[in-house]
Amino acid sequence: MNRLVAFVVFALVAATGAWAQNYPTRPVLLIVPYPPGGLSDAVARPVAEGMQGPLGQNIVIANVGGASGSIGSARAARAAPDGYTLLLGIWNTHVAVAKLLKLDYDVVKDFAPVAYMTDAPLLLTVHRSVPANSYKELVTWLRSSPDKASSGSAGIGSPSHLLDELVRKQTNTRFQTVHYKGAGQFIQELLGGQIQMAFINPATASPHVRSGVLKALGVTGAQRMKILPDVPTMAEAGYQGGMEFSLWTAIFAPKGTPKDIVAKVNRAVVAALAEPKLRDLFAKLGVEIAPREKQTPEALAAKQRAEIKKWWPIIEAAGIKAQ
Repeated sequence: MNRLVAFVVFALVAATGAWAQNYPTRPVLLIVPYPPGGLSDAVARPVAEGMQGPLGQNIVIANVGGASGSIGSARAARAAPDGYTLLLGIWNTHVAVAKLLKLDYDVVKDFAPVAYMTDAPLLLTVHRSVPANSYKELVTWLRSSPDKASSGSAGIGSPSHLLDELVRKQTNTRFQTVHYKGAGQFIQELLGGQIQMAFINPATASPHVRSGVLKALGVTGAQRMKILPDVPTMAEAGYQGGMEFSLWTAIFAPKGTPKDIVAKVNRAVVAALAEPKLRDLFAKLGVEIAPREKQTPEALAAKQRAEIKKWWPIIEAAGIKAQ
């Protein structure tokens, strides 16, 4: 009996190794858990295109929005761990959402980290109709017009929501946060003047800042951005207490995905991020590519743990409640 068990185990291991060696033999699905138009989509599409050569297969993107990214993430968590379903994960989906929503999956245990890819700060932007050209002027206006201004959010617990709460608490101002299914939706409302302000990603905001439709009053990074060097950091703009936030992106697979397949996908991501064309595109969007030594599954796992340790207490202190 022991010999039979050993033989079966050996056969399964051998079959799995051969399967992983041949992977992929058909197109790979990359779930982006937000509608088109936001930073996650802007990062996912060029990376997916760059992965196709190394993998020898098409990468098909599916935008599955809703519930702060948890609907698409749940679909990925339940997928077969065979490398044919991947997830574009961000700070929202793999840090905040677990603190704020009742999930039927675990943001750490139900995923296999594949590659940590990019970082991007957010810009505090206002519509050009808002009578404020600096953060301090914005605070003065909000105090003089309580409950009249609206800010856009990509969903409960999204970075834009959390940063709104931090501004409210620090400045003792009252304004509404309107929650949308994704950044692309509320950005259109902001551009049209239906809402007055929002923290949004530089990739989406910068063209509208340059055109004058939006005004950028601060950036959540530790340093100013090369693409918008005149925009001060939030600390320089007058925010007291520190507001350093980066919206990172990464690739995850369902838990149990064979290590050989994870390694092959990781190599494809690394190759895509090394392409000069992609690096130039991301630089123009204000998106920073993670250093090569940080693009590993192990570095991504460490990043996620560190972010949970940092931000869960801040989310609690901000008073954002689970839904």
